[in-house]
Amino acid sequence: MKILVTGAAGFIGSYVCKYLLSRGDEVVGLDNINSYYDINLKYGRLLTLGIEGNAVNWYLFVESNVYEKFRFIRMNLEDKQAMQMLFANERFDKVVNLAAQAGVRYSIENPYAYVESNIDGFLNVLEGCRHYRVKHLIYASSSSVYGLNGKVPFSENDSVAHPVSLYAATKKSNELMAHTYSHLYAIPTTGLRFFTVYGPWGRPDMSPFLFASAILNNRPIKVFNNGDMLRDFTYIDDIVEGVLRVIDHVPEPNLNWNDQNPEPSSSKAPYKIYNIGNSHPVKLMDFIEAIEKAIGHPADKIYFPMQPGDVYQTNADTTALERELGFKPNKSIIEGVRDTIDWYRSFYQL
Repeated sequence: MKILVTGAAGFIGSYVCKYLLSRGDEVVGLDNINSYYDINLKYGRLLTLGIEGNAVNWYLFVESNVYEKFRFIRMNLEDKQAMQMLFANERFDKVVNLAAQAGVRYSIENPYAYVESNIDGFLNVLEGCRHYRVKHLIYASSSSVYGLNGKVPFSENDSVAHPVSLYAATKKSNELMAHTYSHLYAIPTTGLRFFTVYGPWGRPDMSPFLFASAILNNRPIKVFNNGDMLRDFTYIDDIVEGVLRVIDHVPEPNLNWNDQNPEPSSSKAPYKIYNIGNSHPVKLMDFIEAIEKAIGHPADKIYFPMQPGDVYQTNADTTALERELGFKPNKSIIEGVRDTIDWYRSFYQL
């Protein structure tokens, strides 16, 4: 099977590439390697896939020196002509779209980057899937789409009408755009709402990385909403296992779909939405304590009010994932944090 993975130098994308290659798929990885965070981390992830950083140039394929069936290309999703040529030349069987401008708080500072990458770029992906008959499009959504919802755990069939950040709004837009293409062109699409992903090679703008970096470098940590928050922290291996199961599970039209009482997570089109989360939310202060124990040093904490765009809690209902794909994320916080800190010490030679 030939699969395009966008965001291949990203946290989740690099893992997905590795798992697909390990099971024998042919993979083309795409990423623009932007400077939203340290590009050395992105090149480090690519190196684990056999791609040397000094060989990477815009619009040129680089072959892996580790995986025979992996090639990487640096490209922007929003480059319409380049994306058309890529789909025309490669004829992918399936597409896993993980590329996006990430970050809730940064969307307040630089909103245009989110529209360009997450809306314009996603449209180019959809058009490629439409014109070159891709058999299944899997794309990253986010738990942030639940916004102001107070009902927990968050179910795929809950309303997502009240996002509180532009990032969340773009992810909800992706779900709406995907449904339209599933309906108009019968393209099977599956959206994945990820819940607070962490682990080795994680993003440095996420709280686990920020906390570990501060404590290990003797800096105070910033604790928002005075520590009164809950997060459904989900380990990277659990996320990727969910992604792989979804890749192999092509959605079909819901024959029991009722247009008088429409179910948001499915459709009479080949369209599906899944939560992928641990479904065991952790108090922020307990998560910090787990990091402190793994490091062997207490954190110096500075407390702040809730940040614009943040939500009080995330909590995934993974009933559909368990029922339809036979999978439930289960990595414990203690184990996950320990593995993350071990990697962090090694990568930064601390």
